Amino acid sequence: MREQQTPHFVGLDIGTSAVRCVVGTLDAGDPTKMTIIGYGKALNTGMRRGVIVHIDEVVEAASKAIEEAERMSGTSIHHACVNINGPHILGINSTGVIAISTANREITHDDRVRAEEAAAILQMPPNRKIIQIFPQNYSVDGQDNIKDPVGMQGVRLEVDTHIITAATPSLKSLEAVCERLHIVPSNITVSALAGVEAVLERPQKEAGTLLLDIGSGTTNLAVVEDGEIQYVGVLPIGSNLLTNDLAIGLKTDLEIAEQVKVKQATLEPNKNRYTKITHNNKIHNFEGEDITMITEARLDELFEYVEKELKTIHKSQKLPGGVVVVGGMSALPGIAEFAKDRLQLPAQVGSLQHVSGLVDSIDKKEYIAATGLAIVDMLTLPQNAYSTTPSQKTIRGVFEKLKGKIKY
Repeated sequence: MREQQTPHFVGLDIGTSAVRCVVGTLDAGDPTKMTIIGYGKALNTGMRRGVIVHIDEVVEAASKAIEEAERMSGTSIHHACVNINGPHILGINSTGVIAISTANREITHDDRVRAEEAAAILQMPPNRKIIQIFPQNYSVDGQDNIKDPVGMQGVRLEVDTHIITAATPSLKSLEAVCERLHIVPSNITVSALAGVEAVLERPQKEAGTLLLDIGSGTTNLAVVEDGEIQYVGVLPIGSNLLTNDLAIGLKTDLEIAEQVKVKQATLEPNKNRYTKITHNNKIHNFEGEDITMITEARLDELFEYVEKELKTIHKSQKLPGGVVVVGGMSALPGIAEFAKDRLQLPAQVGSLQHVSGLVDSIDKKEYIAATGLAIVDMLTLPQNAYSTTPSQKTIRGVFEKLKGKIKY
């Protein structure tokens, strides 16, 4: 492998059903964008609902995806922004308060960091660890809704944050996978944040938008508003459960049920009375109405859980930017209209934004998380100082601080 002469950015999406790797570099025409120069994918059998259950199998899948991306990009991959997944991911709100002790009372960058670190002083069980801190709003001497207090004067600085924690065993399993791969995690983040960076435009981030990443084993949620992450959550429901439902409801095996899901499942009125699936040279017939009924029942349950999460954070029907659906299930016909009806919000299927290169040759829905992880890598690596939006600046600063807090 020839060594790259320019900085490259890597996203490693370790998903329940597959591992995907994306390699990018700075766009020559626009250094605020990323150009995809390589990608790879391999099936993963070492995870259940986003949690690593067999390290060897995950390592094998990740190795294949990385090698494919290396061959295509002509680079050697030694670092990556990696996602962590699973229902053990929890988000909590916390406030940090400090006194400004300088003679002129001017707030410095170090003061801002101290306030954020004060917010991270939490009583947590020994089996949990903070992986990310998202500042939301600052307050100086009671003046609220300040985005960046640096340069202001005051005696009391307060910050509201959203803190993401993970189960220590799951984090250690991910670290073990990276060590076996000889990959240094430049960042560990959640899939939903990757989706936010890959598909949401600045107006959506400002107005208030739910990013809904429906994967095979889990569903990731991220609410972003005023350019800041307000909430992150993971539900233990994914498209694999729909496969199981179809297998039971149609009285067929899982391989055939997966084909039915991918090729025939829909949330739109099914015009086909009968559906044919060929498997092992044998034709299997199913009623289209049965497929739609089973699909709707499973998606109804999923969106009930999503609505419950939104009610918990007082955002139900209160997000002007609506819901943006990504992940494998975003390919399901009628998913946007279904989400709009169930959540009573504007809804659309997300697509990759602000990337170039090989973007037209990859499955844009499949690679959203991996591409988003590579974008986060671009925003946070020291050699890249490009940050064009308030949310990007926040993410950059947060990740840089966290590098010293997480032991890989």
